[in-house]
Amino acid sequence: MVNERLRAAIFSNGFDPDKISSNLGVDRKTVDRWIGGTVPYRRHQHSLSALLKTDLGYLWPAETPEQSNQMSKAELISIWAKRFHAPSSIWLDLFEKASNNIDILVYAGFWLSEDPAIRKVLEKKAKLGVQVRFLFGALDGTAVASRGIEEGIGDSLSAKIRNAIHNYRNIADLENVEIRFHDTPLYSSIYQADESMLVSCHIYGLPAHMTPLLHIQKIPGGELFTQYSEGFDRVWESAQLFSESEFAA
Repeated sequence: MVNERLRAAIFSNGFDPDKISSNLGVDRKTVDRWIGGTVPYRRHQHSLSALLKTDLGYLWPAETPEQSNQMSKAELISIWAKRFHAPSSIWLDLFEKASNNIDILVYAGFWLSEDPAIRKVLEKKAKLGVQVRFLFGALDGTAVASRGIEEGIGDSLSAKIRNAIHNYRNIADLENVEIRFHDTPLYSSIYQADESMLVSCHIYGLPAHMTPLLHIQKIPGGELFTQYSEGFDRVWESAQLFSESEFAA
């Protein structure tokens, strides 16, 4: 069966079988077989994916659930049973390496906003052109109210949100920084920088620092990173823009 995705990616990126053959150092007939449906060796899959700037998993979807699971396992760099077990430097390292985007999805994330080094690197990255997106819990939303009840802290969560945004006041108005409020039940908090992320898993009745933390790195063919990243985007699309007047009310 012809691999229509591969064929489309080749021609839409200005290549043809002869150019692919030349770039990868393989016979033209080999490229024709790939387009015809033959799955390349893994090293050639990675080379084609990089050359065509197209996700490997899109060009050659995993043939079995086992293959998909193996790829997703490879995305998981580290896991800590509790967030506070992770080295404190991991957050700064994550954001320092960002060159395209930084996305933060939390209810409050007040603990992160208290770190002056974190605030400094976020400001630096935004000024260098990195897109920084914050998603905080809506102050008067049902999700924040429910989370406050779950943790036994009542209205304190709203205060933490206000304090966190206050801590980010020096970067909130920068050109590449955008803040939105969501009213979404969070099953995890997400801290993403380009193709790497930290995911804080939520457990009913436990504060976030007492729950597992995952360090995930996107790899071609893996699904774990993409699932969380797309989850962030869905929340972002439904969230409300930050308004200083409403926040001050």
